[in-house]
Amino acid sequence: MTTITDDFMRQRLSQARNYTIVILKKTSRTSEQGADKIIWEHGRRNMAMNADGLLPVVCPVNDGTDLAGVGIFDASVEETLKILDDDPGVKAGLFTFELHPCRGFPGSSLP
Repeated sequence: MTTITDDFMRQRLSQARNYTIVILKKTSRTSEQGADKIIWEHGRRNMAMNADGLLPVVCPVNDGTDLAGVGIFDASVEETLKILDDDPGVKAGLFTFELHPCRGFPGSSLP
């Protein structure tokens, strides 16, 4: 494992920024007829936000639970709430969500 010095930690922590974590949950309506088309458009919107850098981390979850996905927005909790309130899946009642402010390190990425 890499050795991390106190100086490195201080330098890295000084670069931390505020983000918002979204935990997206399915409702009973996700299995209704026609929901797949709305979910497709939800995914298209997520891909656009990812391409624009607004939603740098998008992790759909398909494990049979009520968890639909996790994402990290490069936006405040208030801004993220406005964005999600306009999401087609949320507007249709297919998804609910939790928002959590967090801090992270610019440049972090999935392998």
